[in-house]
Amino acid sequence: KQTIGLNVVTEYVMGLIHPEKPIANVCFKTFGYVSMGQAISFLNDFKLGHYMKIPPRSMFLVQIIGTILAGTINLCVAWWLLNSIKNICQVDLLPPNSPWTCPEDRVFFSISIIWGLIGPKRIFGSQGFYGTLNWFFLVGAVGPVLVWLLHRAFPKQSWIPLINLPVLLGATANMALNYNSWILIGTVFNFFVFRYRKQWWQRYNYILSAALDGGLAFMAVLLYLSFGMKGKSVDWWGTAGEHCDLASCPTAKGVVVYGCPLF
Repeated sequence: KQTIGLNVVTEYVMGLIHPEKPIANVCFKTFGYVSMGQAISFLNDFKLGHYMKIPPRSMFLVQIIGTILAGTINLCVAWWLLNSIKNICQVDLLPPNSPWTCPEDRVFFSISIIWGLIGPKRIFGSQGFYGTLNWFFLVGAVGPVLVWLLHRAFPKQSWIPLINLPVLLGATANMALNYNSWILIGTVFNFFVFRYRKQWWQRYNYILSAALDGGLAFMAVLLYLSFGMKGKSVDWWGTAGEHCDLASCPTAKGVVVYGCPLF
């Protein structure tokens, strides 16, 4: 399953419609993106049940019951944590190495400040420095048309219709994970399975994808239980800072800081 993230689009649009209103921005994001993501996951499970010959009514019943249980349990746990842990989510008031820093919630809050309070006009608009990036909206709209024109020009090339630019570009959000696993699994199965067992591949490719996703989820839990709870981590180039010496430099006009460019 590969979906296009509309989180930035919803934040961008709402930031233009109602600038300097962070609460309105996160609410619009919740209904415009989070609900869509949950619905796609819901349909993804239905598709898996279809491949596994599970009756649709049984799948729907399991999904509804699971959603009710999960929502109720999550709400109860959140309410219990907020009332039982002192200074939860307040990094400055928590003891060192506390696990209750709420990183995802702080990211959600920071996003509301960036897109809702500051606003896209001060980033990608006339008041910002990144307005050139708006041209990529046009590039994304024209890209599929170019693929269609190539297919019309070379109809005998069967690989051209397989080019899906929205999926390819959307997958760059997790480039290191997505493309490495695609190349490895795709190359191996294309050489050993698709060439000699084409019918097997056509029948079980989606179940194989679900199995790989399930293995990844179990591995994430295993790594958390074995390393995360013990405070162990792997330090390598990918986790060693921002790799940008100018990341902490101010971008406001006229602000002078030694070692930073002057705008």
